[in-house]
Amino acid sequence: MNRKMPMSGRKIAASDWGTPVISRLRTFVDLSPVDVEELHGLVEAELTVGRRRDLVVDGYEYNKLAFVREGFAARYKLLRNGKRQIINILLPGDIVGMPGSFVDLPTFSVIALTDMKMDVCSLDDFIALCYRRPKFALALSWLAVQEAVINAEHIVDIGRRTSLERLAHFLLEIHGRLSMVGLAKNNTFDLPISQEVMSDALGLSVPHLNRMMAKLRSDKMVAVADRRIELIDTEGLRKLAHFQPARMARIPAAGMREHELTV
Repeated sequence: MNRKMPMSGRKIAASDWGTPVISRLRTFVDLSPVDVEELHGLVEAELTVGRRRDLVVDGYEYNKLAFVREGFAARYKLLRNGKRQIINILLPGDIVGMPGSFVDLPTFSVIALTDMKMDVCSLDDFIALCYRRPKFALALSWLAVQEAVINAEHIVDIGRRTSLERLAHFLLEIHGRLSMVGLAKNNTFDLPISQEVMSDALGLSVPHLNRMMAKLRSDKMVAVADRRIELIDTEGLRKLAHFQPARMARIPAAGMREHELTV
């Protein structure tokens, strides 16, 4: 069975396609206007989905890549006993379909946490682009490595960081990822997700999460107003969380690499 997301919206003109995923890619690869045009050419339509809508369902075929333009989602595993573990939070610039579209059947689900807008293409079309322009295959591998590094830190969170360290690391990670795509202003960013979602991501109960957030606030490390987070003492948070920013090395230009091999 293949549960498909309903397609809606219009195809955006290439000249207006300044998406977060392009901003993210440009942190480690040079993209020419032709490159952007090629990637944009794969987009079938802009998909608009509402909050709490299933995007990917565990065990059901999914063969799309959806570049998140706006909104937040969660990749999660629901166990038979009803317990949920959120694997990671998907932000603007992330891709729904990694890794679900690369296996026969997804083993994790993805749900929209807010209203979302995404640019969708088929996996087959993206693979065809990679054969024509290997730069995009390299870019996809860089994205996969970046996700692997982030997920490895989440294992450390659950296994070794204290509750307070875990929360501090989570806030720093989200801030860094939003900054990468221009959606964090200085040390302030919006976090439009519920306490229940945060608790399932961090492996904490909601009351304990609230106590840890209150501790960070009383220690004047963060300030919270509605869904807006301000990191007041960034250095203190980094020390507390043992936080090391994962900055990806840039993909070497083809000409540079060829020159190095001949020297």
